[in-house]
Amino acid sequence: MPSKYVVREYEENAYYHVFNRGVEKRKIFLDEKDYKIFIYYLFIYLYPLERVLTKYPRLPIRLHNKNLSKEAALVSYCLMPNHFHLLLKQTTKSGISKFLKQITNAYTEYFNKKYVRSGSLMQGPFKAVRIKNDEQLIHITRYIHLNPYVAGLTEDLDSYQWSSYKDFIFKSDETFCETTVITDFFPSRTEYKKFIHDHADYAGGLKKIDNLIID
Repeated sequence: MPSKYVVREYEENAYYHVFNRGVEKRKIFLDEKDYKIFIYYLFIYLYPLERVLTKYPRLPIRLHNKNLSKEAALVSYCLMPNHFHLLLKQTTKSGISKFLKQITNAYTEYFNKKYVRSGSLMQGPFKAVRIKNDEQLIHITRYIHLNPYVAGLTEDLDSYQWSSYKDFIFKSDETFCETTVITDFFPSRTEYKKFIHDHADYAGGLKKIDNLIID
């Protein structure tokens, strides 16, 4: 029976919560460089190419052609030792599929070469679920950003390097996530931070996004 999270037909101009984990639940990020490489691919594939080239002027031409910023955008993300969560918006029907194929193949090639292994790194096709309204959109970012805290990896989200949380709380021109899609719903970024840390409300909020949570 096919998983309810295997989307067969993606919609244009729609938001999706995307997830994948390591095969056999193995760790897919073993050191700091692994996390940085994955974030590098997020950046060069999804940020507007002209801005990517400002930071990486010697980016190989073959990677220019893989830029998908006109087809998909990253709203938020969180990388965990054995899995990742992404909140993506696609403007074309194939934007997310193209992007996940590219980043999975590129990261697997890097990982296998580094750790002298072969074969698939991810546990089958990525899983995705469509976000249907603004309330779900806001709550899913809280779920994504709280992952490291809930898993016991940190008690201080400000210090967790491998998620977009810091980009939402501390406004920066260097962020490549479309943070204002979420922060514009709040009077300030401080209020968004309070929302993230409101544990009582979080418990209730989970019920609103129960069908969007993938693990």
